[in-house]
Amino acid sequence: METQLDPMKDDLPLMANTSYMLVKHYVLDLDVDFKSKVIEGSIVLFFETGSQYMKTSSASKECCQSQFDETCRMGASEPCHIPMINVSTCSSKTEYNDFTVSGTEEEATSDENSNHSNNEQTSGISSSKDCCDIEDHGNKDFLLVLDCCDLSVLKVEEVDVAAVSGIEKFTRSAKLTGISKELENLRNRIVHELVTLPSNCWKEQLYYFTHCSQAPGCGELLFSTGTWSLEIRKLGIQTPADFPHAIRIWYKTKPEGRSITWTTDQSGRPCVYTMGSPINNRALFPCQEPPIALSTWQASVRTAAGFVVLMSGENSAEPVQLREGVLSWYYYVSMPMPASTFTIAVGCWQEVKQQSFKQTAAIETNTEFSLPSSQTDFRWHEEICGHVEYPCRFQNPAARLQAVIPYRVFAPWGLMESCEEYLLQLIPQCLSAAYATLGTHPFSRLDVLIVPSNFSSLGMASPHIIFLSQSVLSGGRHLCGTRLCHEIAHAWFGLAIGARDWTEEWLSEGFATFLEDIFWARAQQLSHDEIKRQLELKALLRWRRLRDEVQNSEEELQVLRPKKESTGELSESGASVVKYGLKAEKIFMQVHYLKGYFLLRSLARTVGEVSYLASLQKFVTKFHGQLILSQDFLSTLLEDIPKQKRSGLTVESIFQNWLDTSGIPKVNIKYQEGCIFCLKKQHNFELQVTKWIQTNRRIRKSSKKKMKQDEVVFQQLLPDQLVLLLESLLEEKTLCPRILQHLERTYQLREQDAEVSH
Repeated sequence: METQLDPMKDDLPLMANTSYMLVKHYVLDLDVDFKSKVIEGSIVLFFETGSQYMKTSSASKECCQSQFDETCRMGASEPCHIPMINVSTCSSKTEYNDFTVSGTEEEATSDENSNHSNNEQTSGISSSKDCCDIEDHGNKDFLLVLDCCDLSVLKVEEVDVAAVSGIEKFTRSAKLTGISKELENLRNRIVHELVTLPSNCWKEQLYYFTHCSQAPGCGELLFSTGTWSLEIRKLGIQTPADFPHAIRIWYKTKPEGRSITWTTDQSGRPCVYTMGSPINNRALFPCQEPPIALSTWQASVRTAAGFVVLMSGENSAEPVQLREGVLSWYYYVSMPMPASTFTIAVGCWQEVKQQSFKQTAAIETNTEFSLPSSQTDFRWHEEICGHVEYPCRFQNPAARLQAVIPYRVFAPWGLMESCEEYLLQLIPQCLSAAYATLGTHPFSRLDVLIVPSNFSSLGMASPHIIFLSQSVLSGGRHLCGTRLCHEIAHAWFGLAIGARDWTEEWLSEGFATFLEDIFWARAQQLSHDEIKRQLELKALLRWRRLRDEVQNSEEELQVLRPKKESTGELSESGASVVKYGLKAEKIFMQVHYLKGYFLLRSLARTVGEVSYLASLQKFVTKFHGQLILSQDFLSTLLEDIPKQKRSGLTVESIFQNWLDTSGIPKVNIKYQEGCIFCLKKQHNFELQVTKWIQTNRRIRKSSKKKMKQDEVVFQQLLPDQLVLLLESLLEEKTLCPRILQHLERTYQLREQDAEVSH
């Protein structure tokens, strides 16, 4: 029985039994209907037997390599076109026309000669309860459990991959000798051969994934849906190894589904997008949610003409007209990632272009700042990557030299001018600054979309696409630049390097908050002293916010590693929970951003900024494409710190002081209070606050005539300084209306950015 959870109070359940069957690839084939507010179609899932029941030998990879040498050479040297295949298909709607992966943008994506180890990711999130007891089922059928919510599942069927033309080459290898040619076993062996192809065969692999997804069904499977899951079984099949490894699920979303939002854009036109729901993508398609389920995907999405489909994909999709008034968009990824990172946005988006601004222009970064530049330092790239095998940009010489990846900007029609004024110019500067700090961009291209006004945050990053709020477009470059830098940082921390346990959000948000300052400082090309003052001011603002949040939130939500020593443990089935994942208050909290930021800032102070950023770059090179825990980062960092600088710093002490307890570490409180005192004096900021407070009191006591004769002169302030001033004035018991008017006249508050307005 599935555990019933209170969606407003309890933990988020991850029901998929990934230890028994692991999704390796998704093929989505969908129609978007704005009249009914439904996305409908099918998804084909290709599985590999999980770690509990893996029966293949280590020799499989070698046989696969030799079997497809000739095919892979073809795929590496020529464009890969996927025509319609001559088999009966389950959907007459599906069409793939001239799928090409050899364009200029894609060449930097994949290195056909890359050499990786193929270590299986065997770690995952611990579980409080298994969904399905496989070991003690006696004669019971095996039950496949997928994460699913707010979906209408119409039919589930096994896919006859053996019916695909040309698939015979997957059955000729010597390792099939002596194995039964029973059709069901043959289908599973074909899928195994397909999902284990080496990375230099990625084009050929995608080709056959497409064809297999179009193959006819060969028998319906029994299924049932619960609050959080979809359970599938086949009569008489008792083990994961014998369960169909390619299944097709026909389904449709519900208008109230929590993974996507149906709304209108700022120009009043209908649109739908994934907005970063706490339940992730399980209300968009049935999937395996646990981070351990790293998979690739491809998707064909049909919609009415006039709409643009943007998605997490390596290719810059161009629409194909299927019939009058209907367009099809196709995207794919070859880097395995959690299904939760899949993102889609469909709307009447307009691409923002500026003819006078060249994307390929060389963007120079500030050479005076004493941070290491990675552009000429690739000594760590000589190492073999530690992730599962995929076409990796870190092994691609052209990609390693690409400071600015190709990018596009999309927005509703009414916001195009604002995007052209600031955003379009800032993207290459911020991308170049990120490259100068961390090195190789993990992803080959970037789309930036200004999402509708109901978007609940300032930004969200997904593979190959960033969502930004319209709020970042007002009040100049500052907020737009800092938020853009934050989301770009997630390409490394949050996407290319993911948390093995989702409760360790600080590994994504703490790093992005810390790195946004570094990236933005480089992008602005400030002097060393200006950068130092800017970083200190940011720290002061965040300190005040963290202090206030700690004083006004539940202690249990202030812990960065709430599962402590159980963090990262994997249950037998793979089912698990995300602690406090559905707690309503948690959505609005910033403790993982701020407390994580101050931990990283404290470590940087101990190590020294130059050495610290060099260690971050080394860490990225070592762990990209993998899932990590806090101790993976901390252990790697401490290895680079000379013993005389550690001052008793250990992984255990960091856990105790920073990650496993609520509140703020006392050592950090003392340090930050000292920094605040120095910062106020250095910026002459205390004098400015005092002037306004005295003026407020004087206005209350004096006449309007006298005030005009004794006008006070105030300094012009930067946006962050202005925020700090306003926060300080709010601590006064009373502010008279005239002082508010005076503030408006002095700083033009209505023209400032969203943070000042807030």
